Amino acid sequence: MDKMEKPMKKLMQEKQPFNLRFLLLFGTTIAVLLFQMLEIIPGVTTPFGRLEYSARDALMRLRGSQDASEDIVIVAIDDFSFNWTGYRWPWSRAYYAEIVDQINNGGGKVVGLDLFLFAPDSESENDPLLADSLAKVPASVTVAQIAKDPSTTYMVSSLSQPLPAYLQVLDGVGITAFTRDEDAIVRSVQAYDLFQDQVYYNWAFEVARLYMGADQPAKPTNTSLQYNHANVPLHSKQILINYAGAAGTYTTYSAANVHDGVTLEENPEAFRDKIVLIGATTVTLQDVYPTPYATQIPTAGVEVVANAIDTILQGKYLTEAPPWLALMLVVMAAIIAAFIARSQRPSITVLVLGGVMVAYIIFSFLVLTKSNYILPIVFPLTMLFLGVVIPTLEQAVAQELEKRRLRNLFSRFIAPEMVDQMVKTQDINSLNKRANLTILFSDIRGFTTLSEKLSPEGVVNLLNPYLEAMTAVVHNYGGTVDKYEGDAIVAFFGEPVSFEDHAARTVRAAVDMLKALDDLSETWLAEQRLEKRFNIGIGINTGEVFVGLLGSKERINYTIIGDNANLAARLQDLTKTYSWPILISESTYQSVKDEFETEFVDAVTVKGKTKPVNIYKVLGRKDAIESEKVHAW
Repeated sequence: MDKMEKPMKKLMQEKQPFNLRFLLLFGTTIAVLLFQMLEIIPGVTTPFGRLEYSARDALMRLRGSQDASEDIVIVAIDDFSFNWTGYRWPWSRAYYAEIVDQINNGGGKVVGLDLFLFAPDSESENDPLLADSLAKVPASVTVAQIAKDPSTTYMVSSLSQPLPAYLQVLDGVGITAFTRDEDAIVRSVQAYDLFQDQVYYNWAFEVARLYMGADQPAKPTNTSLQYNHANVPLHSKQILINYAGAAGTYTTYSAANVHDGVTLEENPEAFRDKIVLIGATTVTLQDVYPTPYATQIPTAGVEVVANAIDTILQGKYLTEAPPWLALMLVVMAAIIAAFIARSQRPSITVLVLGGVMVAYIIFSFLVLTKSNYILPIVFPLTMLFLGVVIPTLEQAVAQELEKRRLRNLFSRFIAPEMVDQMVKTQDINSLNKRANLTILFSDIRGFTTLSEKLSPEGVVNLLNPYLEAMTAVVHNYGGTVDKYEGDAIVAFFGEPVSFEDHAARTVRAAVDMLKALDDLSETWLAEQRLEKRFNIGIGINTGEVFVGLLGSKERINYTIIGDNANLAARLQDLTKTYSWPILISESTYQSVKDEFETEFVDAVTVKGKTKPVNIYKVLGRKDAIESEKVHAW
């Protein structure tokens, strides 16, 4: 059997070459790496990059709100203040001067004005008032703006800064520029910019510098700058904001209440030794932005700056994984995917894949919360998922195609159930066994005489539809057609799909074979392909035989061997002697006597037997009408 198992195993267990799966994995890896490298190019964002932003934001929200610095408060130009004062925008700078005086009276340490002081006030006496108030506070900062004209050939820049009266008293001036990512969410501020070879830093650094008494930042590059004896990581000149939370995280007072003294009356320590930022929070002035913590409820620009200052004060800088590490993680994910995809059990593959993906997300979350380090999430997980799914789908499709090929090939000869088992188990040895079966032999009576009257083509034209009709009946009852021997059919029931009632199934099939023959005969007589009907004889026996694959390396067959198979053949021969279409043995009779009406014929010593064998005629089902019963030829 070893020689015969080899070709069958090769046929049924053949799998797609590993190099095809490797090529699919390799191609997927290259595609993901290309998308990853595109993200390195400034200004280029792929759909994967947008998903990366969303995944990062999800981790930030999962981390939850952080402890916001109590040393930063906001004086808000809010809707309440507009309604209370009745002022129209822009407000008088004399009003701001009185607000600054209140902050100074409350002991504020650094005042930051998120206001453009580039042009004179509508009333000329108001600018000196505000400048005088700013001169009285311990430290004051406001904003400048570097604008680039994209319509010009060389991107001509212009610098807008406070009026000279303010420059003389201010302790710091810095640029204000928020960077909206491709999804319009603000995750960073511009750390510095150049104008006529002079470096201007973000005013968040100026506020923090004055509050801590530190030196100005130095050694700016695209990826870092030095500040307060520490290396500040940058991403294309941007400093990532480590947000403390959504809008309203920092203590906020309405400008009208501060101006009227209500705030200090209620809390004299409201501004003591603190950074006080004055800026608009009303949506009407459109200085609000979506942030990672809340895209639907935007955060005021002044509070975005508060988060940036807090990030600098606490040194909790967010660091993005460098490109080389991101690429390496994709390659590592591809290697892990290759090992996962080797599993032949889909359930195990899914569990391991899901477990690894969840583990990486948890690991990325812990790294973010503990070290403020941002690992790429979408690209490695995409590589891991596709690296497992694509080869697995290819393998599944290839196996399904192979199964269909096997079914199409073997279903011509054997029962579909057997093909299903062969494809399902792919175990050749399981098909070779001793089993209790019921065997059916059938033969056309007088076929030799009939064939002499027909041409070879005529014989084939009769045999093919006859064999097809008989085979359909056998298969309908779960039987297996062993072989065709000219006009003879050998079939058995009970393997490879086991049935407890295999004997009854065989007899039912035999009765239906006679009916199918009657239908064929009617058709052929009507077409004048026959001069008269022909009959068949069927012998049936139940017993133990060997069933399995027999043959050579070039050709094998699923067949039965044994004395009980020979007895079924002898019974088929005896149908001529007793002129009855269906004869069964004693063993078959004992299994079907409750369902079928039978008649004892004789006890015959057949060839190969030493003891007589009881033979029975099958007359039909016990509840069958006369026209459906079996009749003599």
